[in-house]
Amino acid sequence: MTIPVIRPFAFALVLCLCAAIRPASSFQSIGHTSRAHHTTPSQPSPPSHNRRRPSPLGGWVQGADGEWAWEEDDPNAAAAALLASTTTLTADDIDARATPTLPAGQFRPKQSLGQNYLRDGNTVAKIVKAFVSDATSTLGATDEEGTEEMLQQSDLRAVELGPGAGALTDVLLPALGANNLQCIEIDDRSVELLNKKHPSLRVRHEDVLQVDYPQLADGEGGPLSIIGNLPYYITSQILFALADASHTDSVRSATVTMQWEVGKRIVAPTRTKDYGILSVVFQLYADCNIHFKIPPTVFYPQPKVDSALIGLHFLGPARLRRRLAGVNPANLRSVVTSTFQQRRKTVRNGLKPLALTVFGGDKAKVQQFLDGPPLPLPQCVVEAREAGDAFAMAQELPTDWAKKRPEELTPGQFVEITRMLFGPHDEDGWEDSPLDNKVWRKMKHGSG
Repeated sequence: MTIPVIRPFAFALVLCLCAAIRPASSFQSIGHTSRAHHTTPSQPSPPSHNRRRPSPLGGWVQGADGEWAWEEDDPNAAAAALLASTTTLTADDIDARATPTLPAGQFRPKQSLGQNYLRDGNTVAKIVKAFVSDATSTLGATDEEGTEEMLQQSDLRAVELGPGAGALTDVLLPALGANNLQCIEIDDRSVELLNKKHPSLRVRHEDVLQVDYPQLADGEGGPLSIIGNLPYYITSQILFALADASHTDSVRSATVTMQWEVGKRIVAPTRTKDYGILSVVFQLYADCNIHFKIPPTVFYPQPKVDSALIGLHFLGPARLRRRLAGVNPANLRSVVTSTFQQRRKTVRNGLKPLALTVFGGDKAKVQQFLDGPPLPLPQCVVEAREAGDAFAMAQELPTDWAKKRPEELTPGQFVEITRMLFGPHDEDGWEDSPLDNKVWRKMKHGSG
């Protein structure tokens, strides 16, 4: 929710971007890449002698070094379609048609990096405007005591994951300023290009899966707002890292692209085939929204599936703790993963092995747990229900909860099952108890 006191800044920033980004029909590019690497299409060069002929992979050609790169069947036709001019970018005159040009032969999409370049200027403009909306609304939220926070431009600490050749960066940098934007990029080609193109831009040469978001937020002086075009095959890993980062209020919002099917899972309601672990986690941790669908035709090369731009407004540690009411997120993870790993079975069958472990093999206690009535809701949840909170209203367990299938239970009901099985993590003082730095992301990723 956007607080009225921040509207002048947010409105001014949106006006600036709207004036700067003019709709266009020609190309502007970002891309899907490994470790959130994004690049911009350049003029493909003809196949050299050290490349094999195009294979049945449909445009992907393997070089002598073993790397697979995208190459059109007719390089000259592709070059004509992708050729564009550059302009001097300013905050009040940014042309979405001004696709950055790249040195020929250096920025072909690489299959190993999962690269698909976004080549539509209108889509770039829509992504940036959605990011501004997400970032300003979350950074302008009330603090833990309910006091309205005044939002200054310096409070918008933007972090772009995988800027590549800088299609998004070229729009964000003049609008936000170098002090309010930094990028994380693993591809040394892009790091070199961005450093030359924008000497004032801060570019971290780093794997996005290894980012220490709490440390990054401390260095920036407050919560981060994330923007990026995420590669399909590590999307979930990046999202789980952001969820963990919200434990320490290191990340407040994320405006990111992903596969359409993954986006649908995040916002899926109960009793649908798309409802699963991603739905439970992110509907617990954040307010989630699909901004719009992105068709394959705006990418080069075209993926075989649609994409989506998702907005995540993380609750922050104070509101998240009130939803959990003492439940340990690590225990919740065990319950959610155990049940959804056997989603065709009832919750009883899915949880039985975990319950045996928790109760030390005592089958009588397991049976008592699975047959027992739900616990009374914590007082903070009762108060939230009385206030009309939608999440809390769907948190009470039915008496036959163990006979349900996982997709029939709400995120709040999974919290209550966890409370029944493990008990509250902290009987007293849970309101101030810190949340673990690493719960959902893999142990090998990042610190914590």
